[in-house]
Amino acid sequence: MASGPRPAGAAPRSGGSGRRNGVRIAAVVAGAAVVLGGGAVAAFALTGSSDAPDEATVASKPVADNAAPVQVDPKVMEQQRRKQALERASRAVRGDGGKAPKLQPKGTPIPTATPTKGKPGSGGSGGGPSGDPVPAGEAQAIAKRLMPSYGSAFTASGQFGCLVNLWNKESHWNTHAANPSGAYGIPQALPGSKMSSAGPDWQNNATTQIKWGLGYIKSRYSSPCGAWSHSQSTGWY
Repeated sequence: MASGPRPAGAAPRSGGSGRRNGVRIAAVVAGAAVVLGGGAVAAFALTGSSDAPDEATVASKPVADNAAPVQVDPKVMEQQRRKQALERASRAVRGDGGKAPKLQPKGTPIPTATPTKGKPGSGGSGGGPSGDPVPAGEAQAIAKRLMPSYGSAFTASGQFGCLVNLWNKESHWNTHAANPSGAYGIPQALPGSKMSSAGPDWQNNATTQIKWGLGYIKSRYSSPCGAWSHSQSTGWY
């Protein structure tokens, strides 16, 4: 197809797509400058070709004006508060002539009364049972030693055995044996305060109780076997 005259001011024809493809295109990145301020970042890219005038293009990328809030570790904050409190306390001490704060005196504890225990079988007061009762065997030895002083009826053969059986039944030879009826001690005196005639330590002293019991048996039954016989027939003596 014949080409006619070109209109005035028309751009010259290019060499076609083949020519355009044959043109070497060089792209050179000259640099990038990041400018902070005004909440924007400007990046400059420079491009050029061998057959075209240099062209410069400017691309900008907006950035959020407000930066993300900084996360603070609560543990770090607590350590800082403690450090500041210590520093304030140190300054206060230095300002007071270097003297440490005075501590409040502790109160004096109220003393606790310690109950006194009577010696089992040999002492103690009549204010109430205290201490441990003497073993049954020890109480029986006390009774056997005292029996001759109550007459020949107490030394006859078998009398000690009758006494052991009688007070085994009544109290098991326990100095602190108590009965709801009010009977108390090894001989189960009723009421127990009767034994105060033998001594003021009647509540805790096995010897005092045995002395009263042997005297009671002598006055009522003449001998331990007489008291034991009555107990077997009636249930009491």
